[in-house]
Amino acid sequence: QVQLVESGGGLVQPGGSLRLSCAASGSIISINDMGWYRQAPGKERELVATITSGGSTNYADSVKGRFAISRDNAKNTVYLQMNSLKPEDTAVYYCNADIYYRRIYTPRTFNEWGQGTLVTVSS
Repeated sequence: QVQLVESGGGLVQPGGSLRLSCAASGSIISINDMGWYRQAPGKERELVATITSGGSTNYADSVKGRFAISRDNAKNTVYLQMNSLKPEDTAVYYCNADIYYRRIYTPRTFNEWGQGTLVTVSS
């Protein structure tokens, strides 16, 4: 099986920075798109940023200019550098990836989620 494990969440003051990491492990053949989503209390899960295997990125308007997504393909890891954090950035952040691997017989691409990491922006 394949697993995504996030780290780096925590409590930060408004205007501060955090860096999230998400490492994929298991019998991975390749990873296509990777991304970060977030879910605030009482709200639906929303896209934060995505990055292709070639490095093309896409951001939600609410985080453009403040957040930066990157990846290390050799380590099967995606990062989210979050700067100028605001209280409205408070949420559980989830890692997501399209991973090509074999579960039983023929390999195919599966969309996998991490367990989430809590980011709290508060003074």
